[in-house]
Amino acid sequence: MRRTILGLLPAIAIMVTLTALPATRARADALPYKEGPVVDVTPIRVQDGRFYDYWSYLESHWKVTMEAAKKEGLVVSYSVLSATPRSPQEPNLYLVVTYPNYAAFDGIDEKMAALDQKLFGSSPQKSEEDSGKRGPMRTVLGDEILRELQFKK
Repeated sequence: MRRTILGLLPAIAIMVTLTALPATRARADALPYKEGPVVDVTPIRVQDGRFYDYWSYLESHWKVTMEAAKKEGLVVSYSVLSATPRSPQEPNLYLVVTYPNYAAFDGIDEKMAALDQKLFGSSPQKSEEDSGKRGPMRTVLGDEILRELQFKK
């Protein structure tokens, strides 16, 4: 009897798995929304008197990188938003990058490093060094990842 039950375990496991698949789909269909793209928002505090220096970097490096990332399908869109801070500790600029989904983050560092190498001939060490040069121009105040939830039609 014991041997018979043990022999049936693989078949039982397959049946349970196949039965659960429609239930998972039914639960996803029951959600009142669809999962949309993922947005990475980086608040920046540009130092007084350094806005044009930082903008020059954004235009010559960040924008070029983002355009190439769009062509490669790594990002959907990007933008720079100006803000009116209420205190010196709040951001006065936001960098916003939209990715197609969370899966786009898999291996993103390697993909962006390869893109940087292709565009600027930069090694990861050179990119890190260049990042340090931006330090006196701005302070990164964090990073927030948001997922858009879309209404179903």
